[in-house]
Order: sequence, then structure tokens, then C-alpha cells
Amino acid sequence: MGWSSTGCAGGGSRSEPAPVVEQTIATGSKDSAAGLKYLPEKLGADGITITVGDPGAPVTVLLYEDPRCPVCEEFELTGAGPALQALTVQRDVKTQYVLASFLDQRLGGSGSKKAVNALRAALDAGKFAEYHAVLYQNQPEESVDGYTDAFLLQQATKVAGLRSPAFDSAVRTMKYRAFVSASQTAYDAATPDHRGPGTPTGVINGRRIPEAYSGVLFEPSTFRMLMRAVQQDPAAWLTLK
Repeated sequence: MGWSSTGCAGGGSRSEPAPVVEQTIATGSKDSAAGLKYLPEKLGADGITITVGDPGAPVTVLLYEDPRCPVCEEFELTGAGPALQALTVQRDVKTQYVLASFLDQRLGGSGSKKAVNALRAALDAGKFAEYHAVLYQNQPEESVDGYTDAFLLQQATKVAGLRSPAFDSAVRTMKYRAFVSASQTAYDAATPDHRGPGTPTGVINGRRIPEAYSGVLFEPSTFRMLMRAVQQDPAAWLTLK
């Protein structure tokens, strides 16, 4: 686990991995993707954090993501995202999300905000996890600002049962504008300088992944090893240096 990465807030690039001991652990499957529809999902008491998975799961992974971030796409599609999805479907992990939208300010446009609003609307329909997966599978080029109302509604047709007058209206009217703003504020407040931790960033059982190990988010087999270790010895993770 000896490598680090830099997400969208740091320029959208990542370092090359050091050698990894184990490379043979399965990382996810079509079965786990299909299993997303059966997972419980809810908005936290803070009105910001979205939790997907079994509330009693022994490990909690909190993710900070911006829908426009290409490094988040890398994590979700070819990094540890599929492994995390599989572990969540298996109810070994519950996954939480704080959704940022800072890339709109940096790059112009409103795509991040619109996508976060649409994801919040999908949560109301019990389809957040499925829609979240679809949006990253079809993420527009970061600089294009492609998360338009029309695009978001088009992608929603790929999630059975998501499209409805209520959902469509929520997307078109930015019904959850206050949620989008509060979620960005929570992202900013996650670091002492109020600039946010960068995306993607992972927090495991309340502890942010140390910078020296942040590359684990892009190495599926190493991520699974870490999840197994945390489940077996939670205290050791909290004291890892």
C-alpha cells in the first residue's frame, strides 16, 4: 500500500503504483452491480451524507466525490470502486457519500451542481446507488460541462423505475439546490483550511486514509486487503502510521 495519489482538487493526476503483493483478488462483477438495487440507502441526520448499504456493516467507507472529476471516474470504474461496490453488496461495508461541486467554479458551468441535485432526487426514489453508477459509467469530459438536464434525464432512463414526473421536475427545477450548497460546504469544512480534501478522498471507520496510502483507492486488490484487515482489527487501522 505504499503509494499516493492526487485527485481533482490537486490537478487531476495520480502517481504510478509501487509493486503490490497480491493481485488475484476479485474486484467486482455484474452480479454486484445488479445487487445495488437491493441495498438500503438513506440520507443521514446531517441532511448531507448519503449512506448506501447495510447499517450494521462492520466497516464504513466515506467518499468525497465531485461528479465531474475524472479521477473519481477512474476510481469508480477501474480503481477500487468495483471492489467497494462488491463489498457493499455483500454487506461487509457500508458506503457513504459527501458530494462536492467545486469543479463548476474552477471550470465554469453548472454540471457538478446539476448532477448532485439529480443524485439527491434519485435518493428520494430509492435509486441513488444505481444512478450514481450510471453517471460515472457515462461521465462527460470534465471540461465540457455535459451534465445538462437533458443528459441527466437521458441517463436516468437506464435505471428501471427512476424516471417519473417528480424526478424529472426535481432535475429540471434544481429542487435540491439547498442540498447541493450544504454538501459543498461540508466538503470544504472537511479540512482545516476549508478548501476540501480533494476528490476522491476516502475515510475508513472515521479515519481519513493517510496521504501515503491514498493510492489504495486505485488498486483494487490492495483495497480489498485493507478492508479485510480493518474488519479483522479495527483498532490497528486507527493507529496505522
